[in-house]
Amino acid sequence: MSLPLTLGCLWVLIAAVTAMLPMRLQRYPGVPLLLAAPVLIVWTGVVHGWLWSAFGLAAFASMFRRPLIYLWQRARGKHPGVPQ
Repeated sequence: MSLPLTLGCLWVLIAAVTAMLPMRLQRYPGVPLLLAAPVLIVWTGVVHGWLWSAFGLAAFASMFRRPLIYLWQRARGKHPGVPQ
């Protein structure tokens, strides 16, 4: 297995463990995961093709849909509340 796929699998395992944490503790490991994902997705696309990158992007958007919606609303100038 190639290095980007190995690191992607490790990323998924760390993200699953992070999801099991209480909401207030998810922020600290979640931010590096959020920043590392695009790098891994692009790297996978360069090595294995755009189709695998598209699958990775869909999985990423599914896992991080709420933080991405929050960041999108902040970028548009809205001030959404943080969910409990």
